[in-house]
Amino acid sequence: MLVQFLNGLVYGGLLYIVSVGLVLIFGLRRVVNFAHGSLFMIGAYVGFSVLALGGFWGAILIAVIVLALLGALLDIIVFQPLQREDPIVTVLVTFGLLLVLEDFAQTVWGKDYLSMPAPAIFAGSVTIFGEGFPLYRLVVIAIAALVALGLSVWLRVSRIGLYVRAASADPVTTAMQGVNTDRVSVIVVALGAALAGLSGTVSAPLLALSPSMGSYILIESFIVVVVGGLGSFSGAFIAALAIGQLHNFGLVYVPWAATMIPFLLMVAVLIWRPTGVAGSHT
Repeated sequence: MLVQFLNGLVYGGLLYIVSVGLVLIFGLRRVVNFAHGSLFMIGAYVGFSVLALGGFWGAILIAVIVLALLGALLDIIVFQPLQREDPIVTVLVTFGLLLVLEDFAQTVWGKDYLSMPAPAIFAGSVTIFGEGFPLYRLVVIAIAALVALGLSVWLRVSRIGLYVRAASADPVTTAMQGVNTDRVSVIVVALGAALAGLSGTVSAPLLALSPSMGSYILIESFIVVVVGGLGSFSGAFIAALAIGQLHNFGLVYVPWAATMIPFLLMVAVLIWRPTGVAGSHT
């Protein structure tokens, strides 16, 4: 039971890192970024490519930097020029980017499944209450916890974090107060993409790398965002952990219905509380 719970935390932590990037981008730009799953996938491939030269931590650092730059370009080239267009236009453009990035990955890394080894320092397992558990999975849980703590502090203490929260709640009024919301948006989208890249690299030793690997995590990330509440950071955290546990225990006890459980949870939450568990912009 403990092992299953910890595995649920691992998956929930990865979901949180990906979905909180979606929350950041939606909160400021009010767009549903379908390319986010592909950013997760590109992060995994970049980490895989850098691993041999820079080691595990170097792979994470380079993936985060590359994806942050890609996110900044995404905001400058796509989101800002289209901010006055109908939201469906941006949705279609990001969906097109998803296909472009998948084709790019196929061209560069091929269609075959690749595997990225866990760092040697985190090889093996540890015994927790008499049960063995892979050490690397504990590292993933720790990284997710650090991301959650770091984001919480950044949003509540730093000046730019306060700007992000204000612009997410009311971008027009925030701009009238003298805040350059376009500049804030570049930072936010870059951070959201960097988090997707971080999650992709961290999850690479646990998953098979393929150009389509971002599609599944994207769907579940959208469920996290809807269940937690659009624009809600605390809601995304709660929803990601809940879905991680439901997903993992579902695979063990009701494998025939495991893929349906997150969707059923989303339907139940939308009926009970359409704004999500934590509402929005919290």
